Amino acid sequence: MEAAYNFIFEHENDDILENLELLDNIVRRPKTYKERRDYFEEYDDVDFRTRFRLSKESCLDVLQMIEDKLEYPSNRNKSISPINQLLLTLRYYATGSQQITMGDYCGMSKSTSHRIIHRVTVAIASLGRQFIKFPASEEEVKKEQLQFYNIARFPKALGALDCTHIRIRSPGGENGEHFRNRKGYMSINVQAIGNANLEILDLVARWPGSNQDQTIWNGSYRNTIFESGQYGDAFLLADSGYMNRPYIMMPLQNPLTPEERLYNESQIRSRNPIERLFGIWKRRFPVLALGIQVQLKNCLPIIVATAVLHNILIKAKEELPSDDPEIQLPAPWDDLIEQGHIREHRHNDNINRDINPVRRSLINNYFRSLHLQSL
Repeated sequence: MEAAYNFIFEHENDDILENLELLDNIVRRPKTYKERRDYFEEYDDVDFRTRFRLSKESCLDVLQMIEDKLEYPSNRNKSISPINQLLLTLRYYATGSQQITMGDYCGMSKSTSHRIIHRVTVAIASLGRQFIKFPASEEEVKKEQLQFYNIARFPKALGALDCTHIRIRSPGGENGEHFRNRKGYMSINVQAIGNANLEILDLVARWPGSNQDQTIWNGSYRNTIFESGQYGDAFLLADSGYMNRPYIMMPLQNPLTPEERLYNESQIRSRNPIERLFGIWKRRFPVLALGIQVQLKNCLPIIVATAVLHNILIKAKEELPSDDPEIQLPAPWDDLIEQGHIREHRHNDNINRDINPVRRSLINNYFRSLHLQSL
């Protein structure tokens, strides 16, 4: 079982990227090729973004970062250029179609397109530590906290914590049912911490869909760091599916006083970016919502690679492109996004409104003061 899904992206885990980089060394030259199309010339900027999910400028920026991992030793036999390798992969992320369809689209054989998609995915995923980073310095922490404060005046919030399910095909085998979630489909339950700007600060992408959000948090590196007190009095914002901790702020089940209602309103509004983040991530790269129909070992790098691209595009302030009219969605986007959200049962300790003394102090002092100021 461990060998089947032991893939986790966290910043201190070097083993993944080392293992992924080994896959880069597998190079097989395709025997036959069809005529290549020049998509940069064929599509204007709007159509290019619709089909490949990022602008031409950002596409070239990404290419520059991974090109050395995609080049062949020579150009013999019309080897596939790095830009066409990247475009093939982006088109797969944009459609979720099988590799044979992608091979036809870009004029490549099925076997070649399959290898290229994985090769490019690994190259992009290897940029993870560069683009998916949790704030470390005091200056970075204060910057993130100020951005959350500006949403609804919630103090000291460093990130919003939640999980989303990424649909996959059945891995099969004796452990395959571990990936079936409570909604009945096979998935990876992916944990993320997002900031107010909709960037992914931390990502854990290895847990089968049957696991609860709290289980994933308990087993994560970031949990260990928060438990150690390294982040001081900083908070994470989460829903009531998590257990109460001094550094995790969740909504009250039944707010009674004005300050409790103000706390809940601020907490819910400030936590909203993680839900928006998941929606934008999946709409930009529909493969995450439609389902990753490849072997499990190849699914996990795709999740990381699209997260890297998501952050690159958020930093570049690229708007979400229009939906591709060629993609036939099985349901409206709102329904597809909701399918990935499996609500956790409230933990029993959330029934006790005073179980978290840090939260109670925050309500009685800070939010009571805010309420009195508004009178």
